[in-house]
Amino acid sequence: MDLLSQVTTAMRSGRPRWVRIEARGAWGRRFQPVPGAAFHLVLQGSAVLMPNADDRIPLGAGCIALLPGGAEHGVSDGADVPEASSAEASAGPWREFSAEPRTLVLGEGADAAGRTTSTVVLSGVFPFDRNLCHPLINDLPDAIHLPARLQQEPSLRAVLDSLCHELEHPGMGSDSAIGTLLDTLLVYVLRWWYRDSGAGAGWGPALNDRAISRALCSMHNYPGEPWTVEKLGAVADLSRSAFARRFTDLVGRPPLGHLTWVRMNTAAERLRKTEEPLSSVAQQVGYTSEFAFSSAFRREFGIAPSAYRRQEATAGSIRPRARPGTSPRPVG
Repeated sequence: MDLLSQVTTAMRSGRPRWVRIEARGAWGRRFQPVPGAAFHLVLQGSAVLMPNADDRIPLGAGCIALLPGGAEHGVSDGADVPEASSAEASAGPWREFSAEPRTLVLGEGADAAGRTTSTVVLSGVFPFDRNLCHPLINDLPDAIHLPARLQQEPSLRAVLDSLCHELEHPGMGSDSAIGTLLDTLLVYVLRWWYRDSGAGAGWGPALNDRAISRALCSMHNYPGEPWTVEKLGAVADLSRSAFARRFTDLVGRPPLGHLTWVRMNTAAERLRKTEEPLSSVAQQVGYTSEFAFSSAFRREFGIAPSAYRRQEATAGSIRPRARPGTSPRPVG
């Protein structure tokens, strides 16, 4: 499995949740922070995304906006959106998306042409688990705007056409089909960002470098293998020294340091999701000694594996993404 597929699959803690917004006249909505990535797809008309107090991002029909951190934000016809009331804020992060998919009507009256609906937006969230933070996601900006012109790409056009058809002509299994199409849309947005906009910073260069990307995929897919810098260099088809230098420059840490990080976070995922004994988890991530595994795990997380498992068993499965500058638990 390639790295982008693995990370998006591992981080997800549930199916997408969404609401169809029909807006008319003067309208606006403030969305509370959500434990995942928020999105808005303009199906008809236009809107303005306000990711913070200072920025305004115009969205036309066909535009897609993704807020990877799920921070509080507003969407409107262009006017400022009032702050959420105390009742709205206390209603929780899933206020708009707690029920089954539905239609939300905003604004009042008709437009100048007598039409009652001028803008239609599909808004929702991709739930993420805060424990599964990965630099591939954390390197993203607060808001990503995928312009409508990119709909000319055949694969993206096909997904959007199918999505619009299911929304306009729902039938048996439409909710499941829409969720699957939205999952695909998320991958396309991230692929576009790292290919065309994020290639100069963070994980963009590593993903766009075929040699380093091959080595990363091998590490993440097979963390229990007895990897050495020489073996990883062979996967990348580079000499040992050339591979180590290029990997460190692009990823930000040496190959074996990243391998340990991958192994510990793979182990953390196994501890959260299974009841496998520690010895089995240790072997799966490349440790023949349970003692050595426990020592490495404690260095990474500051807690013993057994204590970590007990702690996570009592915690909720969906938590908000950590803010930049904190030290969230990453995932391999």
